[in-house]
Amino acid sequence: MTIQFAEPFDRFAQIFARARAELPSGCFPDPNAMSLATVEPGGHPSNRIVLLKAFDERGFVFYTNLEGRKGRELMDNPNCALCFHWPPIELQVRIEGHAEKVEDAEADAYFATRARLSQLGAWASEQSRPMARPGDLERRVAEFDARFDGEDVPRPPNWSGFRVVPERIEFWHAGTNRLHDRTVYQRDGEGWKVETIYP
Repeated sequence: MTIQFAEPFDRFAQIFARARAELPSGCFPDPNAMSLATVEPGGHPSNRIVLLKAFDERGFVFYTNLEGRKGRELMDNPNCALCFHWPPIELQVRIEGHAEKVEDAEADAYFATRARLSQLGAWASEQSRPMARPGDLERRVAEFDARFDGEDVPRPPNWSGFRVVPERIEFWHAGTNRLHDRTVYQRDGEGWKVETIYP
């Protein structure tokens, strides 16, 4: 097989553009959805779906409450993994690396693009903590709506983004009779080592 890209980011950009263009919106509304696997302090894995908000040669960015479970786990142990899976186009991308907090200016700029209710929700949600009574979240949203009435909602100090800096990226394309195509990019100094591996 001919390797088309010497580094993985242009290849990811091409595949991601295809996913966004070709996936049917009715049954697959979030082509930017990716699983995020983290590690608890005791060594147990933890996994959930988050949304990709930006990517470039530095890595893959998502946003969250820093005091929620995934935020705490990444601050304690930055090693993590991402996985995109787009069944309708039979493609998967796996990313392994470590997470770094984005700069405040980058988080501020993204937060400003969110809908006001989403901004208020970032203030109101005590992510991953027990809720004492039904309706507490809505009451807290109303409280912050009143607090910021008539003004822009600032980014909460406990809300920001992480950039997953990849060390390994695998591209998987389904093949007939399970003869899948798998290409791995492994970081090698300033460049990347590229291998085709058996399915």
